[in-house]
Amino acid sequence: MTMTQPTRHEPIYQRLASHYRDVIHAGSLAPGDRMPSLRTLMRQHAVSLSTVLQFSRQLESEGWLEARPRSGYFVRHPRRSALARVAEPRLDVAPDPAQYVGIHARVSEFVARRRLQPSKIDFSAARCAPELYPGEALKNAAIRALRRQPDLLVSPSQARGSRHLRSVLAKRAINIGLALSSEDIQITNGCIEALNIALRAVAQPGDTIAVESPTFYGLLQILESLNMRALEIPTSPETGMSTGALELALQTYPDIKAVVVVPHLQNPLGSMMPAAHKQQLLRLCQHHDIALIEDDSYSELANRSDAQAASIRAIKSWDTGGQVIYCASLHKTLAPGLRLGWMAAGRWQARVEMLKYAQTRSNEELPQLAAAEFMASSQYDRHLRTLRGKLDVQRAKTAEAIATYFPAGTRMNLPDGGLTLWVELPGQLSSGAVFDAALDAQILVAPGWLFSNSRRFDHFVRLNCGWPYDAVLDRGLRGLGEIVGRLAHRLE
Repeated sequence: MTMTQPTRHEPIYQRLASHYRDVIHAGSLAPGDRMPSLRTLMRQHAVSLSTVLQFSRQLESEGWLEARPRSGYFVRHPRRSALARVAEPRLDVAPDPAQYVGIHARVSEFVARRRLQPSKIDFSAARCAPELYPGEALKNAAIRALRRQPDLLVSPSQARGSRHLRSVLAKRAINIGLALSSEDIQITNGCIEALNIALRAVAQPGDTIAVESPTFYGLLQILESLNMRALEIPTSPETGMSTGALELALQTYPDIKAVVVVPHLQNPLGSMMPAAHKQQLLRLCQHHDIALIEDDSYSELANRSDAQAASIRAIKSWDTGGQVIYCASLHKTLAPGLRLGWMAAGRWQARVEMLKYAQTRSNEELPQLAAAEFMASSQYDRHLRTLRGKLDVQRAKTAEAIATYFPAGTRMNLPDGGLTLWVELPGQLSSGAVFDAALDAQILVAPGWLFSNSRRFDHFVRLNCGWPYDAVLDRGLRGLGEIVGRLAHRLE
């Protein structure tokens, strides 16, 4: 490791502190990475122990490093944005009556305009840059699978999914508190298919489903396609779906058939549900004997700090009666092109297997075997650590740019992981107007009205942080901030 030439009068510990600030800012040392040991730093820079301790303690006081007992210094996760946080919704009131979903036309228009109008910068989709995924390793795993089984592409796939992949998933599920066998798991075409099957397993057309508000528009599209009604439950940007509001809803609307929640890094809010909330949510569903559908697509993107790791536990881990249908995906964490999801359906397992077979029969075997081989190795956990670290840097830089370029009155939370930021526009500014003006400037955003069957989130936008931050993205956020500022000024 080299160090820039010192200035004549700058103390050496300050030069070292400046050097490591640059290293961390550049992403060479990512959040969660361990710093070289004190002995290694002394040897690399030919300095004394007191000098190493001086610059390490300075970086710790500035928030760049954290000291862990008997483990050394680690790069801290980025500090939260200086912007005011998104306001908490009213969580103690019963929600509006359930409504049939009518969002498909709006989503279709959004998708069509995103596809047809040229854009240089896309903040609209919650996805990572391709280079952040282990493409080469997965390709090599697929080649090895074909060498072992030359007839793989002309042989039928197993209806439940590859036993090897199901076994790997069951083993990894131990990390979130689940005790599953491979027979408990059904492989699906992504989490969207898992959610579709789960809803069809527990409800019929016309039934009411309690959902988070705001929620992922893909779930609203599923409900519309199944002719089910959505009951939107107020959801905190910090702790997720309000259990108090849900309890009021269950008392007011006893015909609710299921509750759908994203407990970790909820899309679009980024909230993390505390353990006590998860257990209370499960108790409510058990008391009213309704299904709890848990979408856990993002948990492996959540930071694994000592304080955070204990909270990354599936709701289903407390489920002793098969009340929870657990759904997850490899789309965000491993590779979107694999289109692999999975579910463990508890008491509805037999019906889920029947619906999957009737709907799409089975998944292709080759992607499953490639994923299983990679995930069974130590490469997968290394990949996840690297991915989380890079996303932390990208998210922090995006948040810093929003705080710099967007006008006064903008609000934003900085979640403890994930791909996106949920930004509240100043002065109840319409996200539709921002979407139109930004598209004219060849910038794409996801307007807030996508994430609810109502219009209550029209003054929000969701912005993606999944691409390495560079000058192009910085110009895009500066331009977007200017658009928001110009439109907000017209409202004054």
